[in-house]
Amino acid sequence: MKNILLVCAGGMSTSMLVTRMVEHAAAIGIAANINALGIVEAKGKIKNNEADVVLLGPQVRFQKSELEAIAQNKLPIAVIDMKDYGAMNGKSVLEFALKLLE
Repeated sequence: MKNILLVCAGGMSTSMLVTRMVEHAAAIGIAANINALGIVEAKGKIKNNEADVVLLGPQVRFQKSELEAIAQNKLPIAVIDMKDYGAMNGKSVLEFALKLLE
């Protein structure tokens, strides 16, 4: 089971993207636990090693270095492509997360 964490300012704007990612994961037979949280809650999950990969919404990309410091290079942290985020392209974002996990 892959634990994918999406992070945005409040955790709500990514909920539709999570739904589309979950749908695509099911369609291709990938076992994944995909959640969206606000930045404050995400810090706790990262600190407790509860994610395998963290994807940041474009609106919080400026906090990437802070999250990387918390993660201490134990997991990949990347910013979701603005075009994929705006289009809520769950397939593309899931494939991006899986590539980071390789």
